[in-house]
Amino acid sequence: MKRYFIFLILISAVTVFAQTPQKTGYVDSQIILTQLPEAIKAQSDLDALTSKWSTQLDSMQTALQQQYADVQKQLATMTEDQKQLKQKELIEKEQLIYKFRDQKFGQQNGEIYQKQETIFAPVKEKIYAAIEKVAKEEGMQFVFDKSGDILLLYADEAFDITFKVLDSLKRGAK
Repeated sequence: MKRYFIFLILISAVTVFAQTPQKTGYVDSQIILTQLPEAIKAQSDLDALTSKWSTQLDSMQTALQQQYADVQKQLATMTEDQKQLKQKELIEKEQLIYKFRDQKFGQQNGEIYQKQETIFAPVKEKIYAAIEKVAKEEGMQFVFDKSGDILLLYADEAFDITFKVLDSLKRGAK
């Protein structure tokens, strides 16, 4: 009996909620990120850092390949101890390259991902504030991002507030 009563209360609450008109909107954050000057600058800074580290990595790999080729040429004239020493040096350099690559570009804790979070944090805060402002002005209860992980199967363009958010950002509204 108690479960039946709780079930009736839940059904009543859902019915009341369903009858309340909900206004929903969506944004396309990719459009905002490609048009907002601060986001473009942040991406440019991130790209420059990535390029710098990629160049360093390429240089390290080229030096290792050159050293490996030099060792191959001298292999016939080396003693067994010299061969082992050179092999150890090559392995150590290769490990340094792997360590550098992992440190800078590693999936879990690479510096590039940490820098991305740091560089884009102020941009994200500004975008979220503008989304909240526009959503309140439009009387919306929900705003989705159609370019993210959330799958949006249908979106009426009447609820697209992307350009209103972008306009708000460009006007400097906070």
